[in-house]
Amino acid sequence: MIQTKDITKTVNTSEGSLQILQPISFQVKAGESIAIVGASGSGKSTLLSLLAGLDEVSAGEIFLDGSPLHTFDEEQRARLRGDKVGFIFQSFMLVQSLTAIENVMLPAEIAGLPDAKKRATTILEQVGLGHRSHHYPNQLSGGEQQRVAIARAFIGQPKILFADEPTGNLDAANSVKIEDLLFDLNREIGTTLVLVTHDSELAKKCDRQLQMLAGELTEVTENARATNDAASQGVAHGS
Repeated sequence: MIQTKDITKTVNTSEGSLQILQPISFQVKAGESIAIVGASGSGKSTLLSLLAGLDEVSAGEIFLDGSPLHTFDEEQRARLRGDKVGFIFQSFMLVQSLTAIENVMLPAEIAGLPDAKKRATTILEQVGLGHRSHHYPNQLSGGEQQRVAIARAFIGQPKILFADEPTGNLDAANSVKIEDLLFDLNREIGTTLVLVTHDSELAKKCDRQLQMLAGELTEVTENARATNDAASQGVAHGS
């Protein structure tokens, strides 16, 4: 689903070129959940932006569901994001002048999907906010706003969902709800999930963890979830 080969990111500063990401190569399978972890400034969010096509690589290759993202211009990347990608921002990024249902409908309407309102109503009910659909963001709690953001990201049933610190602005109770929701939708729809997080417990719930340090991918850890899923499949095949 995602394949990277020696991707780097370099920016120009007043003191010269600064390489934010060293050459990074890895693959993500369809339906897999991946956590990108590391200290602040390690390059996690930069890597996520490159994978989602929100930024351009300086060198290297990224293939997103077979599409050569590294060769695309902004218009082509935007079209690909609209067709295949959902993105959840840490700061929610809801349109304050739109109600919850209008925020969720927005990407579906831009993409020209049929029955946008019906789709939005259904997914808001899935995330437990059917009764809040006509409230504006400033009338919702942080946890509710994040659930609206998740509903918006999932309305087009994207093949890949990227999430940048999806629980970073939430209290413990709401964090658990959001985590459960992300993985429930990941399983139900089969969406590939790639998230950046400082939360070690959330990272452990993913199939794998990619550890970042000073712009380098230093370690790939397979979690218990992936091991358990493989074991379950083995039992099922053997029965």
